[in-house]
Amino acid sequence: MTASARGRAAAARAGAGTAGAARTGLESSTRDGVGASPRRPDGTLKAAGEFAFSSDMWMEDMLWGTTLRSPHPRARIRSIDVSAALAVPGVHAVLTHEDVPGEKRYGLETRDQPVLAADQVRYKGEPVAIAAADHPEIARRALDRVRVEYEVLEPVCDPRRAAFDPDCPLVHEEAVGAHPEHNPGGNVVRRQPVRTGAFAHGAGAAELRARAAAVVRGTYRVGMQDQAFLGPESGLAVPAPDGGVDLYIATQWLHVDQGQIAPCLGLDPDRVRMTLAGVGGAFGAREDLSMQIHACMLALRTGRPVKFVYNREESFFGHVHRHPATMRFEHGADAEGRLLYATLEIVLDGGAYASTTAAVVGVASSLGLGPYEIPNASIDAYGVYTNNPPCGAMRGFGAVQACFGYEAQMDRLAAELGLHPVELRTRNALSQGSRIATGQRIDMPLPMAEMLARSRAMALPVAREALPDPADPRTLPGGVAGTSRGEGVVRGVGYGVGLKNLCFSETFDDYSTARVRLEVVGGEPAVLVHTAAAEVGQGLVTLQGQIARTELGVERVTILPADTSVGSAGSSSASRQSYVTGGAVKAACEAVRRRVFSLVRERGLAGADHPDDDLALEGGAVVSADGGVLAPLADVLGGAAVEETRVFRHRPTRMLDPTTGQGDSHVQFGMCVHRAVVDVDVDLGLVKVVALDAVQDVGRAMHPRQLLGQIHGGSAQGLGLALMEEVHVADGVIRNPSFTDYLIPTVLDTPPMGVEVLEHADPHAPYGLRGAGEPPTLSSTPAIVAAVRDATGRTLARAPVRPEDIVGVEH
Repeated sequence: MTASARGRAAAARAGAGTAGAARTGLESSTRDGVGASPRRPDGTLKAAGEFAFSSDMWMEDMLWGTTLRSPHPRARIRSIDVSAALAVPGVHAVLTHEDVPGEKRYGLETRDQPVLAADQVRYKGEPVAIAAADHPEIARRALDRVRVEYEVLEPVCDPRRAAFDPDCPLVHEEAVGAHPEHNPGGNVVRRQPVRTGAFAHGAGAAELRARAAAVVRGTYRVGMQDQAFLGPESGLAVPAPDGGVDLYIATQWLHVDQGQIAPCLGLDPDRVRMTLAGVGGAFGAREDLSMQIHACMLALRTGRPVKFVYNREESFFGHVHRHPATMRFEHGADAEGRLLYATLEIVLDGGAYASTTAAVVGVASSLGLGPYEIPNASIDAYGVYTNNPPCGAMRGFGAVQACFGYEAQMDRLAAELGLHPVELRTRNALSQGSRIATGQRIDMPLPMAEMLARSRAMALPVAREALPDPADPRTLPGGVAGTSRGEGVVRGVGYGVGLKNLCFSETFDDYSTARVRLEVVGGEPAVLVHTAAAEVGQGLVTLQGQIARTELGVERVTILPADTSVGSAGSSSASRQSYVTGGAVKAACEAVRRRVFSLVRERGLAGADHPDDDLALEGGAVVSADGGVLAPLADVLGGAAVEETRVFRHRPTRMLDPTTGQGDSHVQFGMCVHRAVVDVDVDLGLVKVVALDAVQDVGRAMHPRQLLGQIHGGSAQGLGLALMEEVHVADGVIRNPSFTDYLIPTVLDTPPMGVEVLEHADPHAPYGLRGAGEPPTLSSTPAIVAAVRDATGRTLARAPVRPEDIVGVEH
């Protein structure tokens, strides 16, 4: 955190909004309430290496589970023979598709994925058999003895061929998307058109092109990015006396896991009890199942606990990745830089199974124009099946790919028209009251022009020549390896803006449940908060306590472990948990508070004649509006406890029309603006990001320090996508399934970040907040690549940028 960011965080903790934006007016009366930055309850343990992650779980009599995976991206299975594996001493079970006790398929949105492959495999790494043994090495050796006879087939690896070639083989004989009306058949999971203005009335691009003073076209590609969490997939399944199973698992969504697992086990959901184990990062990859059903099957078969822990290579095969994209854009603008029209074609490679591809297409199409006023638009977005590794949720969820394309287009238009990149963006900026391409009106503050101005005005880093030692290798591209000597190093500056939907969209019943209990423990009031919301590192466990302290005026708050004994809290994704689970905790606390006020009246205590509006809970007591203490909570409650459960839902959304793409599909919008400064060795193709500064509106800074962490983290993931992170897939095979060959930014690659936080409250959201985790991931990638373009003059139409793109032949 820079000094200026520390100062802004301190101001926010003190209750002063940044940038003069209006706050909600509610300030915490407790030390660690909303707006403060209390320490995370798990922070010290994690920093000291003492936190128990899911991979650390242990039971004395447990077995170890392992998975046999397909060596082929596409093949028919002729036979499976496990007899030799079962003969290995120490092996307790070897299971195949024939041993699945219930439904054979599962899926997050479309049940198209087999628990264990039966008639064919559709990607390299697909699970074929599982084993449980006394030691993981014994289980692995046993699976080496499983004999699988394959008929190898040519894989479908080109997503454009999968989408448009009628002679392309089908990855699935019956490809059905999550919403059949959006599914044209073949290998297309979903096609979503959007038509506005002249395009909605049948006009073509030619007549609009003739009116434009500048027209730019580009084909852009975004590679497959891995979420790169540090904690591999792991979990522990324990058979229960009632014939059910208790599963301790690192996941993002306990109840949707339960809803997929139970049918495959042939059990009622209440007999599959799930508890969140310590999660070592997620970023979308834990929304889909990995080893959950496998662990439960082996535990139920053997009658003993079974633990799975993937190694890093297996993790690359065991979870979904970001959808690679190929995009064709055309934009036209008048002589004043006003955007006239845009045509977009976006093809997203969903890999072998649907996962969230349909929803990713919905986001990419609806936000394909970005944060710009464009009266005429024709958008076609496709998500397709291939025999490449399955793709699904990752931070940014379809908006990242589109943002890379439209921001490159904005820079090219600005250059054509002789405008500064910020000026072009400002002239076309969305604001409150604007409508996006789907016709949805933005009914919350969206201060894009202000954010752009603030970004442009932020101080630039000192010139290389002004550094104390310009030859210090730590300041050069390539770093301490000493590859660059400083010759041929050119500085560039670039900007990026991204518009992201927050919370789930398109009619999804997006809600959260919270149970709050207020009681007296040891003579002092205490609060218990219970939700099923997954803490995946984002700080929700801290935020729930802050809300309870603010609403109930009690310092002592305990957050119970997340499990399925309380109603669903939805997924820890889509930047939604602060909004939805925060809203549920707030609503349950409000219900508890009303009950307390009722007790004051029932017991005739001081303040019994006050209406609720004249009472508050503060400092462990019931107080009057003027702050006078009326009764300690210990006296009000006595030996009783007050407990309330509430479900919180945000406003409803609509499906996009399958023909026109019109509809209010989103709940809330978030935006971040980045300015990147880079030094590029143009001879060697090496890049050093010198500065990556951000301006973001968050509605309300609930926990300023964690908020900065979210902005920093999202920006770092965008940096990775810009310059180094890519899962290399050739002929359906991942070529770099390790952190040796899959590169992610380290502390040496991540520059200082100046952050300006704006707080224009969203009137529809609890406390006025808006989710903050995803928007920085959108805008950081195009800002960095724009800066490299500025330094090199290269087109650079692909992310990540490779050294050969800078010095050799461009893609």
